[in-house]
Amino acid sequence: MEAYLDNSATTRCYEEVRDIVVKTMMEDYGNPSAMHLKGVEAEKYVKDAAKKIAATLKVQEKEIYFTSGGTEGDNWALMGTALAKQRQGKHIITTVFEHAAVSAPMAWLEEQGFEITRIPVDEEGNLSLETLKEALREDTILVSAMFVNNEVGAVLPVEEIGKIIKEKNPGTLYHVDAIQAYGKYRIYPKRMGIDLLSVSGHKIHGPKGTGFLYISDKAKIRPLILGGRQQNGMRSGTDNVPGIAGLGTAAEKIYKNLDSNTEHMKTLKLYFAEELGKIENVKINGPKPENGAPHILNVSFLGVRSEVLLHALEDMGIYVSAGSACSSHKRSGSPSLTALGLSVERKESAVRFSFSEFTVREELDYTLEALKKVLPMLRRYARK
Repeated sequence: MEAYLDNSATTRCYEEVRDIVVKTMMEDYGNPSAMHLKGVEAEKYVKDAAKKIAATLKVQEKEIYFTSGGTEGDNWALMGTALAKQRQGKHIITTVFEHAAVSAPMAWLEEQGFEITRIPVDEEGNLSLETLKEALREDTILVSAMFVNNEVGAVLPVEEIGKIIKEKNPGTLYHVDAIQAYGKYRIYPKRMGIDLLSVSGHKIHGPKGTGFLYISDKAKIRPLILGGRQQNGMRSGTDNVPGIAGLGTAAEKIYKNLDSNTEHMKTLKLYFAEELGKIENVKINGPKPENGAPHILNVSFLGVRSEVLLHALEDMGIYVSAGSACSSHKRSGSPSLTALGLSVERKESAVRFSFSEFTVREELDYTLEALKKVLPMLRRYARK
């Protein structure tokens, strides 16, 4: 049997996504910037995808800009805002446990002379709104916070954050990394005070190398990719029509069944967490299972290094993660787990399980049996 429990790293494409990607690669393969009929046909796919995505967010189609994925969207939101608003101020606020797609450009902006304030979180990933309120200043040009933490599933109060920002300093732009939240929550940027929102396609059963950045029509940010002035001059380069068409299809489908899908994932997560609690020396990291995102569970198996356990499970056809897939090749400790104040032992033994609508209970039962089998052996080996 095979158990794929690494859906926060990537998801299996919907069949409908596969079909439209193939169709736009093999039949309707025109360049959407071309003036002839083949180009017009291709452009329709791009416009249709923007329409579908905008409907899920209740925003305007012209506020959707297609990107190569979450990393580009995050980088563009942060660096584009900083470049556009640096005359008004150079102060930016973020949190201590952002994805590297946010923390790395923040570090770069710091090198360019911007002042970055990083708001701490507690052991469950909760952020103090009072601390955020105190950190806001007249020269704060941007606040960036993730909706769902990619490693432990902590959920930030994005709407409350937006309200605080707009009440204290309406000119401050608010960026939300929604890469682990889109397709799991209903997100309405206008109501939540969100000016910029990053999303990745392959986290929602869409194609890899696709994503979008929502940019409020009231937000002024600079483009980072210059050239042929596609997408109203905001993101140049020939549109990835197959990817965009697949992304739009995935967005429409995942929101069509949102409530039943998230309930399915949450039920599986709570069951898995309860059963894991029956195994000796197992600790759940981050928020309590009932409080976190429906699809992410981070667990420490004390006495076993996460990489060792990961490969032992892999040998049995079980696929999990030892942290964020985007930073799995780094040897430094997880920033998210460090931000929670976890001990070295818990950080070194942490494994992330993540679910999707395709996950079934049989996969979890198989994984539980595998863990009961390999953990005693691995712990005995580690003590030698």
